Amino acid sequence: MKKNNVTIIGVNYSPEDSAIGLYTTQKAEYLVSKGYNVSIITGFPYYPQWKIRSDYKDKKRWYKETINEVSVYRYKQYVPSNPSFSKRILHLLSFTFGNIINLFKIARPDHVICIVPFTSSILLGWFLKLRYRSKLWIHIQDFEFDAAIDSGLLSSNKSVFIKMILWLERTLLKKADTISTISNGMLKKLNSKVKNKKTYYLTNWLDTSKFRVKTDQTHPHLTSKKFKILYSGNIGAKQDWSFFFKVLDQLQTLNNIEVVVVGEGAEKENVVDKIKTYNFVKHYNLVPYEELPLLLSSADVHFLFQKSDVIDTVMPSKLLGMMASSKPSIVTGNKDSEVATVYKDSQGGYYFSDDSVDQVVNCIKLLKDDKNLCKQLGENAESYVVKNYSKENILDRFIMELET
Repeated sequence: MKKNNVTIIGVNYSPEDSAIGLYTTQKAEYLVSKGYNVSIITGFPYYPQWKIRSDYKDKKRWYKETINEVSVYRYKQYVPSNPSFSKRILHLLSFTFGNIINLFKIARPDHVICIVPFTSSILLGWFLKLRYRSKLWIHIQDFEFDAAIDSGLLSSNKSVFIKMILWLERTLLKKADTISTISNGMLKKLNSKVKNKKTYYLTNWLDTSKFRVKTDQTHPHLTSKKFKILYSGNIGAKQDWSFFFKVLDQLQTLNNIEVVVVGEGAEKENVVDKIKTYNFVKHYNLVPYEELPLLLSSADVHFLFQKSDVIDTVMPSKLLGMMASSKPSIVTGNKDSEVATVYKDSQGGYYFSDDSVDQVVNCIKLLKDDKNLCKQLGENAESYVVKNYSKENILDRFIMELET
């Protein structure tokens, strides 16, 4: 016998198998495995390539399918190939208003879960709450407006427009019965935006059984005998690509080094063009999710370079996979971020802030020459993730909270 009906509203869903789409899919399917009747209102798959997948292009504008017992209601939203801030707003509005029709197609929900981004998905969830007296849960994967300001997509935090969208964000958040987010720093930011609301710490998780790869195999992208440095993930505005290329400039003097970038995104064309000037750097498009554990475990060290002026607007989803691969990581970003705390607690790698090119390069030299240190740091990272971020533990606690 089925338990309560749950409707999830979010722009990213399977077959997208990275970042927010992956977590939303796993959450929905885990609820189904526990007996819930789950429907999702979503868009057509487009991320991270920023174009609708070829196998969905010819489908009807409103399209329903069933994926692993989840009823999926889609609207073919506008997707800009060059996602400037103004085009992202059109993308957001297209998804939101196009999916109004899908609100009338689902079974009456007992619980509605809105995934942010998009903040505008809360409008759809609020409508369902008013119509059916559903409980409204808002889950924030990214404060999208703060991220746009911090990453430079919006040039000034004093404009009337920015004040308006931040007011709209606060207004919509107040409609929730419960609001969750993925890091303690983001929870603090949330509590500064909305007072006297029930909040919940719902961190991202990892299916650790899949990522703890113990094999002599290597992924085809990482078969060389050189010391392999891997960045795998979105090629977008949140990463500090200027810093990355400064590091590459210094690495040119080292022997037996290979840097591999696996990813796609809004900045891909620019980044790949610059990569061509370095003979020890390779680029590949994102691999399917089922290949990701082998890819991550085939590296010698992971490299994640975040902008130092961004504090906890996003907790990188790629971080947990990197750590579970039992390989050390070198991460840059703000010294007060959640990621900095994770690396301090885990002793699973190195974290640097500010303009630390020399420190990063020296760290790479150290790890390159000390395999035992790499092994120890990797084991520390793996054990930390297993203890704190396993999928079953986190989602079981989430379901208990949902019911109460």
